[in-house]
Formats: sequence, C-alpha cells, structure tokens
Amino acid sequence: MTLRRSWTLRLLAQACSWLVASLLVILALRGAEFDLGALVRSGPRFAEFFSRLVPPDGSVTTLVLRSTWETLMIAVGGTALATLIGLPMGFLAASNVVPPGLAHATKFFLGFLRSIPLIVVAILFVTAVGLGPFPGALAIAFHSIGMLGKFYAEEFETADKGIVEAVAGTGAGWLQTVRWGLFPQSVPQVVAFTVYRLEMNFRDAAVLGLVGAGGIGYYIQLYVRGFQYEKVAVLLLVIIVVVAILDQLTYWARRWVR
Repeated sequence: MTLRRSWTLRLLAQACSWLVASLLVILALRGAEFDLGALVRSGPRFAEFFSRLVPPDGSVTTLVLRSTWETLMIAVGGTALATLIGLPMGFLAASNVVPPGLAHATKFFLGFLRSIPLIVVAILFVTAVGLGPFPGALAIAFHSIGMLGKFYAEEFETADKGIVEAVAGTGAGWLQTVRWGLFPQSVPQVVAFTVYRLEMNFRDAAVLGLVGAGGIGYYIQLYVRGFQYEKVAVLLLVIIVVVAILDQLTYWARRWVR
C-alpha cells in the first residue's frame, strides 16, 4: 500500500510538472506574439534575401579576413583574461572548497556580472577607453568571467568526494587537496567549458563592431545598410568556417585532456 501511494504521488507530481511547463510554454508563445501563419507567409521574403547573397563578392576577401582575424584575437584575448580571473572565482564559488557564506557571496557576484548585457558592457568600455579592439576584449572578458566562474564552480562541486577525502587523509593541506584531489577530476570539463566559451565569444565579438569595439561587426552593419548583400555573404561564410574550426577544437581539446 505504501509503495502504491508513493508511486501515485510521484505520478501526480510528474503530471503537475508537465502541466505547469506546458502552460508556461503557451504563455511564452502568446507573450512573444508567435504567429506561425506570418512565418509561413514570409517565405518569399526569406527567399529574396538569400537570393541577394549569391554570388558572394570575392573582392572583399582580404578585408574580411583581416577583420575576422581581429575579431578572433578579441575573442581569444577576452577568453584568456576571463579564464585567469574566472578559475579562482570558480573555486571561491564552490561550496565544497570554501565556507558556504563565501561561496554564496561569490555566486551572487558572478550572477551580477552575467546579468549585464554584453552590448551594454561594450558601450561602457568604448566610452571609457575609446574605439578599437581593446574595449571589445575587455567586454568579452567581463561578461565571460560570470559564466565561466559559474561553470567552474558547478564542476568543482560535483567532484568525487571520496578522492578528495583520500588525498586529505594523506596529510595534505587545503591547497594540496584542491590541487591533487579536486582539480584533476575537473580538468576535462574545465577545458571543454573554456573552449566552448571561446566559440561563443567569437560569435559575440563579431557584433561588437556595431558599437565601435572593433572586429568584423563594423563591416556587417556597413554592408547591410548599403544593401551590399553579396559582400555580407563573404562575411557569413568566413564566420561559419571559423565557428566550425572552433567547434572541432572543442572536440580535440576534450580528447586531449582525457
């Protein structure tokens, strides 16, 4: 009887969860004014837009490659800086590494960093240090610290306690326990999170040029506003190639650290 009651309560809880989730989705679609009919009717306009991308204008290839390289450097520099700061922040946010009070305070701070939209951060740094790739790298780093710190902390908190306790049982100090008992378990995911964030940062950096933070975004808005879609096609192709390479880099990095 007790087993049947427990099974019934679990089934009821699952049904209620699905009902609440379904209602939230319906409310979200209504709030977003989702209109499937309008989407279907817009098909010809989509086709017209993509037809303007063909054929790509290869005359801007050199310019696009140079600006793409700048965008990639913004992403790499910002990600490297965010990793250097986010890794110790991740330790400070892990409740199994530091006292819970400090961990909660650090998590709140990381949440604050994540809550500020990237474009707002970029405008702030452009205003403070001027135009160019430097404020773009700073904006990428600022925004990435909050996300990487969160990922790192969650990975540290899921580490095998038995291994950590075994290292501590050998007489190792706190720092040695973290170094040899906790961190080695988390290295694969730490590397994977970092490289994945680099991929996201490249896409984000590609639009920072819209506010004067350097990179390929400036030329995207320039060509779109000038209705030079055949040049936009070259920009899109280069971005797709770079993102595909970064995605493969994530796969290689995870295999390498295992």
